[in-house]
Parts: sequence; C-alpha cells; structure tokens
Amino acid sequence: MKRVLENDFLKVTIDDHGAELVSIYDKEKDREVIWQGDPRFWGRHAPVLFPNVGKHYGNHYRIGDKEYASKQHGFARDTDFTCIDSTLDSVTHQIRSTEETKEVYPFDFVLRIRHILKGRTLTVSWKVANNSDGDMYFAIGGHPAFRVPVLPDTKRSDYRLTFDGQESLTYLLLDPESGTAKAEEKATLKLENGTCQIEDHMFDHDALVFDNQITRAGIQLPDGTPYLELTCHRFPNFGIWSVPGSSFVCLEPWMGRCDDYGFTGDLSEKPFINHLKMDEMFETAYTIEIF
Repeated sequence: MKRVLENDFLKVTIDDHGAELVSIYDKEKDREVIWQGDPRFWGRHAPVLFPNVGKHYGNHYRIGDKEYASKQHGFARDTDFTCIDSTLDSVTHQIRSTEETKEVYPFDFVLRIRHILKGRTLTVSWKVANNSDGDMYFAIGGHPAFRVPVLPDTKRSDYRLTFDGQESLTYLLLDPESGTAKAEEKATLKLENGTCQIEDHMFDHDALVFDNQITRAGIQLPDGTPYLELTCHRFPNFGIWSVPGSSFVCLEPWMGRCDDYGFTGDLSEKPFINHLKMDEMFETAYTIEIF
C-alpha cells in the first residue's frame, strides 16, 4: 500500500514495501522529482539501506567466530513495513527482527522510518533500537534518486552538483569485482564555486564514495538556479551514483558504508560501523528541500 502526504507545494508518496519514498511531485512546477524506475537502468526509487550499506567483502561478514552471508544494502529495502502512524504531515513505518532476519543478521532490533512533510521540505528520520541481550552493530543509509534531466530539451550534463562551500572533495571508487571501497586510491573532485558539472562519464566506475566531508549536497538547474538540496548533518559518509545513459542522479546520505577492499575483521572493527549497547536507541534524520 502507498501512503500520501500532500500540501500546497508537494505531493509525496511512500510505499509500505521497503518504506520507500517513491514520489515527490512538485505541484507548483508540475514535475516529478524522484526517478520513477526503469529496469533497463535501475528499477528502484529511494531504498533504505539496512543493516548494511553497500557490500561486505566477499559477501559475508564475521561476528566472533561465526560468519553470516550478506547481500548488497541489506534486507530492509525488500521487506514489507507496517505503517504504525499516519497524520496529515507525517507517516511512520516499522519493522522488527524475525527468525528469518536473524539467519543473516543475528540481532533483535526495531527499525522505524518516518517521513515528515513541511512546506517544500521532506524530512526522513530513522530510529534503530537494540533489543538484543548484548551489543549490536549496523549501518544505515538513504539512496534517493532524483530525475536529471528534469526540464524539457536539456541533458544531464547541463546540470551541476552543488556542495557546501568546499573547493574540492576527495572520494573513493569501488573495486569492480567485490563492490568494496579502494581506500588507498583516493581521487579528487575539483569544484568551481562549490559546484561541478554532472559529466557524462562521471559514473563509469560506479559510485563516488565520500568520507567525513559532505553535510549538504544539491543539484543545480542549467540556468544556475537550485533544483533541490539534501542536508545530512553529522553523517560520516556519502555516495553519489548513477548509471551511464540513465536520467537520474542519487545523492546518498550514509551512516556507515561498504567494507574497504580486503577487510576480513570482526563487524565491530569495521570502519564507520554504528554501535548500540543493549536497550540503546539510535536516531538521525536528513532533509530534502525542493526549490
């Protein structure tokens, strides 16, 4: 079932399946902002990544002396959530651990995702509770895909990415075979007035992975005016991704990310992993503003 939030400016749709944001329709501009999916390129819209972001090296991870199989981005995006609260300006979804999830993720957890619409801003909040008898480790991330180009008679390379005042950014690329980060091979994204062109070949080698640099990222229309902006304070990781030849760009705020290439340590030792003690709660949020 799909849930709708609507005001004078935007109409937002969230699917119970995956608690996934599937539409932000700009009523004033008469245009859809979220990529509507195309299996030739990528069939999703804005999946929630939990309990891992990206891939574990070798598609498995270790806790103590036990190994667990894992798949890219975890299982939440393919799970039917329960809508536990719905108001005029917000909707809240929830999943709990099950015997099936414990086969691949051995923790008792509750994950709540809330979408809140105010004016031209959508807030996406996450709450993770550890109901296990001991410590719990996880990553969680957003993966919203935005339509680019969005204006008629324009192409993706007419648009620019915008950032919060930096002169340049350093990013990692993914190893094509394992899908994990080549942490020792850093590249530089040069910016001009805090922006850079969305070049045709920018994503030929998969996503760009940023650590400890991005708290605000947006997309600029060809005439230089803002299209949208995503804000994610205190998020240590960020991804920017698209598929060559497609008409979307993903701006991805992450709390944790994929393994570094070759990482075989315990999950608790993984860089950027989130740690909850028994009965602790984790909470954070990011916003999407449409101009």
